[in-house]
Order: sequence, then C-alpha cells, then structure tokens
Amino acid sequence: MTSYDYDLIVIGSGPGGQKAAIAGAKLGKRVAIIDRQEMVGGVCANTGTIPSKTLREAVMFLTGMSQRELYGASYRVKQDITITDLMARTQHVIGREVQVVRAQLHRNGIDLLNGFGRFVDEHTVAVEGTHRGDRTTISGEFIVIATGTTPARPSVVDFDEERILDSDEVFALTEIPSSLVVVGAGVIGIEYASMFAALGTRVTVVEQRERMLDFCDPEIVESLKFHLRDQAVTFRFGEKVVNVQVSDGGTVTTLASGKRIPAAAVMYSAGRQGTTEKLDLAAAGLESDNRGRLSVDEHYRTPVEHIYAVGDVIGFPALAATSMDQGRLAAYHAFGEPVHELTALQPIGIYTIPEISYCGATEAELTSSAVPYEVGISRYRELARGQIVGDAYGMLKLLVSTVDRKILGVHVFGTGATDLVHIGQAVMGCGGTVDYLVDTVFNYPTLSEAYKVAALDATNKIRALDRFTTH
Repeated sequence: MTSYDYDLIVIGSGPGGQKAAIAGAKLGKRVAIIDRQEMVGGVCANTGTIPSKTLREAVMFLTGMSQRELYGASYRVKQDITITDLMARTQHVIGREVQVVRAQLHRNGIDLLNGFGRFVDEHTVAVEGTHRGDRTTISGEFIVIATGTTPARPSVVDFDEERILDSDEVFALTEIPSSLVVVGAGVIGIEYASMFAALGTRVTVVEQRERMLDFCDPEIVESLKFHLRDQAVTFRFGEKVVNVQVSDGGTVTTLASGKRIPAAAVMYSAGRQGTTEKLDLAAAGLESDNRGRLSVDEHYRTPVEHIYAVGDVIGFPALAATSMDQGRLAAYHAFGEPVHELTALQPIGIYTIPEISYCGATEAELTSSAVPYEVGISRYRELARGQIVGDAYGMLKLLVSTVDRKILGVHVFGTGATDLVHIGQAVMGCGGTVDYLVDTVFNYPTLSEAYKVAALDATNKIRALDRFTTH
C-alpha cells in the first residue's frame, strides 16, 4: 500500500474543482486544491459567469431598461454611465464571491496551494508558485482536473486589450465603446452584444453560421433577435471576418463578402480552449484533443483510472451549474460513494437581455422523433405581474404530450426566465402532467402564474382535439 500526501488532489478552484474538493472533504478524505492566487474561484468568479452576470445586472439597473415600458423610452437611472459605474458593482461581487470560496475550503479543512499545477507522474503534481524557485511537489491517490477554459484566440488576430478584445478582456475596457463588432454569435457573444446594446452601443454581430443559438427553440431565438434589432443590433449571418485593422480612431473589420465595418472596438467570442497546455499531461499518460479538452467516461474518469476531469475542460455543456454536479459526482465515484446520476433534465440559461432559459425537449426534437405534442403559450403582457414589472415581450411555452399529458419541455423568454424554468423542471423531474399545473394555485400576481395560463392553453387545445376524435 503506497502512502500519498493526499487522498485527493484537485487542480483548479472553479465551480467543478470546489465541489469535487468539498465532496471529498465531506467523505473524511485529505484534500488539496491548487490554483493561482488571483484565480481562486476560477474563471467563473473572476472573469466569466459571476462578473458577466453582475455586469448585466448593473446594466439593467443603471439604464433603467426594465422600467422603460412604464416611464418611456428616454428613462434612465443615470444619464452618463461610465465603465467605473459598471465595474464598482462587479468588483464588489467578485471580492465577496472569492471570500466565500476561500471560507468554504478552509471550513472543510482543504489545503489551498497557490500556483500552477503540473504533472510529474500520474500520482504526483508539482505546484509552481509565482516567484522563481517557489515549487512544492505533492502526491495524491486520486486527482481531479478542473482547469476550465480560456477564450480561443485566432492566431491571425492581434489582440491588444484596448481595441481588439476577447471575452475575458471586456473588463479591461476603459470606456463604453460607441460602436462594437462582436465576432461569434454563441452564448457569450450574444450575452455581451445584448449588454452593450442596452448601454447604447451600436453593435454588429458577425457569425459564420446561418443561425445563432441553434440548440434553443427557434421561436424564442426569433423573439430575442427581434428585441435586439429593436436595440439597433445588426446581424451579419453567413459572414466570415478576414481582417481587422486598428488605428487611433478605432477599427475596421473586413468580411469575406467585401463588407467593411467601422467600430470603436471588436470583441472576439470564437469559442473556448481547454486550459491544459501547462499541465504536462503526457507525464501522467494523458492527452488532450485539438481544443485542449479531455475525454472522460460516464463517471468523469479519464483513460488513466485514478484521474478524473470535470467542468468546461471536458466540453459540452460547459456551464457552471453542470460543472458543480460533475465535480461532486467525480469525487463520489473515486471514493466508491453511491450516487444518483445527473438526469437528462438539465436547464440551460442564457443571460441575454432579455434572458432565455429552457429545460427538456425542443419542438424540433419532438417533431424529428415523431412524438405527438401540443403547445401551450402564455405571454407576460397578459399577466398582471408582467404589467407591473414592465415586461410586455416575455413568454412561456409548454410542450405537452397528447398521449399521456406529461410535460416534455418548457421554454421561457423574458424577466426571471432562468428562475422560472425550475418549476417546469421540477414537474417534469417528478413525472407530473400538465394537469398538475392546471389544478395548482399560484400566487397572484406573479410571473410563475404563466405556467397556469400556458397549461390551460395546452389542455384546451387537447380537449378540442379529443372532442373531434370522439365524434
């Protein structure tokens, strides 16, 4: 029996790493977690999820965006919004979040080692600190890799942190750009496009593909596009960037079609790359794919039996929410703790302005697999709470099986979508039917009441169908 310094070593302290470390500690194991001093909490707390969602909240508040329905299009909480205004809230929340992570690790008796982790062999990790010669070596029986991702940076682009940025560098802007080109209409690109549009920036989104967010419900994506166009966003689908020139006055982006777009700044959102290049994977008998990602089995185990990988570094869905559960499950699997696997009902949340969230199947999926369903729709403008909060565009859509009345999917667009989706998720997770939503009493006035309205809409359509077939 070999003795190791730790039962579990976790490389990376983002959502996946934290939860793996804490799960190990709760099982009474000796755990160490490795991350750089300035990156405790991972990309999630420092440059990604938390800052971008806080920035969104600051944008929503300071622009008075959600109140304009009530007080007119010119309504603003603050006339001249500066980057300093937006960053004040962001820095405050990041600081708090990092403190929470540190406190949780400390409370659970987890050793936090500051520096870069690098494999020496399959059970040994060297931790290289920021100062020269600052190096410790530790061994572990099990290792979890939770190093996350960094923005992919095309080599042909000269990123300068001022005019040409990646999505992590948005926070380095010194002023709000008057115009912005966003390259890439993935989740991150569209989230930032909608935030800057709300601030009054003229945004152009360039995307090689013909569609955006093609995993979402098309009707909801159309609603979002309509809303963003209303905010002076221009979409260029099926277009490829061939060159970006920078001068003192700004930038000019040239597309393959010959179009040239002048803008104060350009933000690249060209996907993300697994942060594995400094890990010395080969020393542990591992290798990554061409995007720096690791492959794992259904238990999050890599091809090396005692090494696991979780979170964005293993690819889709690359969400903080799913990463947390993957971390916990990986630790349970490593130590033989019985687990309930992640169900297929994982909610997706997109924090655009307005936000989108869904859970379960889309109409396209049900149609292609020939599952008969009916749609129930509720519009926020018909709900009292929708009028009160000033959201006239929000909608909730239920997909209901016409065979056994079970809920097959729920899609929400508008205020509170990422919270609301969990009601549908809970009903689906418990195998409930649309009748539960029809018969239950919802607080009034709330946005949750949208479920009852949509459920009644769906059941009325199913009733009409039944009446027709029984005659």
